[in-house]
Amino acid sequence: MPRGVAITEPRQHLFAAAERVIVAAGPSQLTSRAVTQAGGVATGLLFAHFASFDDFLTGYAVDRSFQIAAVAAGLSDRAGTGTVDANLSATLLATPMITMLAVTRLFAYRPTLVAAVEAVLGSGGAALRALERAVVAYLDAEQRIGRLAAPADTEALALAAVGVLHHVALTDGESPAAASRIRRAITTLTAASTANAVARDDHGS
Repeated sequence: MPRGVAITEPRQHLFAAAERVIVAAGPSQLTSRAVTQAGGVATGLLFAHFASFDDFLTGYAVDRSFQIAAVAAGLSDRAGTGTVDANLSATLLATPMITMLAVTRLFAYRPTLVAAVEAVLGSGGAALRALERAVVAYLDAEQRIGRLAAPADTEALALAAVGVLHHVALTDGESPAAASRIRRAITTLTAASTANAVARDDHGS
């Protein structure tokens, strides 16, 4: 980026640069210089907005965790519409895969960030934890209206669904195959529980 060009949202510009560094070189290579070089800006820009590099990492983790939680927040409202597997897949894939890959790698490398994020967003608010909680709430809602079989373990299904996202993000990254792998896995995970619910409904009617 040419010097002297104004950046409309410098924090988001730096966060996006950090993601590129994590994906390309791994979280161990994440430094203030690496971030600003990836962003094409002077190192001073980062410290103009953050007190320290640790403060920057916390800011990034909070921002991305909030984005993930915000995307998942409306999932329960979809109960009774569309299909269960399509609703889950749409929510899991709503966050760009580069963000999922960067976040999962960063939290694994710096687990102390979980506490830092939850100090701001509350317990269970860190990245995939918030997503898992939203999936449980959605599956519970579908179960209450009979679209998910009553015996289904919604917490286990949510853990499996988010686990699929975590695994695919780490192994496939931004591969075009990532989305289709996630959709296929979610369809398979929910198939038995939704089919049983439909079968019982048909039998009852």
